[in-house]
Amino acid sequence: MSETKSGLSIGRNIKIGFFHLGSGMADVLTTGVWNRIMISDLGVSATPVSLLVSLRYFLAPLGIWAGRLSDKQSIFGFRRLFWIWFGRFLMALSTFGLGFGTVQFMQTASAPSLMSWLIIITSLVAFSFGNALSGSTFLALIYDRSTEQQRGRAVGIIWTFLLLGFTLGGILFSILLPRDEAIAGISFTAPDLFRLFMIAGSLFLGLWFFSLFGEERRNVVPKTSDETAKPQSIRADLRLVWQNPSMRFFLFYLTLSMFFAFSQDPILEPFAGDVFEMDASLTNRFAAYWGSTSILASLGSLWLLRKRSSWNHTRLSQVGVVILIITFALLTISAIFHVEPIIMPGLLLLGIGLGFWNIGTLGLMMDMSPLGRAGTFLGFWSMSVTLARGGGITSGGIVRDLGLFLSDAYSVSYGLVFGLAFIGLIIAYWCLNNIHVNEYKSEQLSDSERTASVLAGAMD
Repeated sequence: MSETKSGLSIGRNIKIGFFHLGSGMADVLTTGVWNRIMISDLGVSATPVSLLVSLRYFLAPLGIWAGRLSDKQSIFGFRRLFWIWFGRFLMALSTFGLGFGTVQFMQTASAPSLMSWLIIITSLVAFSFGNALSGSTFLALIYDRSTEQQRGRAVGIIWTFLLLGFTLGGILFSILLPRDEAIAGISFTAPDLFRLFMIAGSLFLGLWFFSLFGEERRNVVPKTSDETAKPQSIRADLRLVWQNPSMRFFLFYLTLSMFFAFSQDPILEPFAGDVFEMDASLTNRFAAYWGSTSILASLGSLWLLRKRSSWNHTRLSQVGVVILIITFALLTISAIFHVEPIIMPGLLLLGIGLGFWNIGTLGLMMDMSPLGRAGTFLGFWSMSVTLARGGGITSGGIVRDLGLFLSDAYSVSYGLVFGLAFIGLIIAYWCLNNIHVNEYKSEQLSDSERTASVLAGAMD
């Protein structure tokens, strides 16, 4: 019996979306609040802090392993939920540990103890480990719970909740840890900091448990495209990605678009400050500007998928990438020619492009995952996305510094980052146009014997 038999109603889809409301808030807490506290307030070098925060990128391959195990077997009667709840329990527990370790560090800031560092490092390793185990298996659960026609809507609603998590997390944590900018040095106390992490960890745990409680029936056997096929190795599954033209181009598109779309992430606000001398109070609002239009574009994408039969995941992705290409062209012109009025339209277009692109690309990730092996392939796509995003964020800073070293001009250095993203996204668009989803689905449904032979040959 297939778990998608009854499909996924909008109400239950919204309930599941609360999972990523917690995910977005957790991301804000670690990469925003904790990062700022350690570097700006406690004076720790940015290098070790950045490495600890980015651990989840390096542990992303674990998602393939967890997804593959969830495809093949159940634990305590659950295929997906065991890994999701185990991973999220680690993340919540590590949030408590991170708060305790940071408070210990704060109280001995003049000479931090080895124990405080050990607690912080262990907590962030556990956080990253839990994130890797639960991320792809969560997507696989959505795949199982929804029909093919519902998957675009399902991931779109969940993505919108992730954006809401970023916004609400920033507001909530600023209330829980108020700052007095008029006070020099640290403007909060150790109890304030400890309370923040305890409340946050409890909130995350509650959201994650509530969102998925009852969303997977026990001992459900997945329906596969070939019930008699023997389990294949990871190497064989990944060989299939390379041998299938549409899968291969999708891998290129996924990696390139993610890499270049997020190369602006670490340098967008510094760009406005360095080139146009904008005040921090203005640049701090950039995320709110593009985040708001991203939510609107995501909702618009969901409406188009539901109301317009001519709109599919591929078309949404095409529109998103084209808008992003225009965005980076505007930012390149703004940087090189010092055209400040272009920045605001660029920020709004960035959000719109990301909204369409994310809904379309998440839907394509579902479409390009073979029935019966969704956990494995969604783990692979998630790993590609995570590593590409991490690489893009890193490259943005490196290219900016290299350009500044060679030209000694901020306009050239930032223009180089935006210009390379413009070129990279054009290549990603070309790859996207070489993905034939309908042809791929037809092959999966009507030619399972040929697929099995390809996999068997890959194992030789």
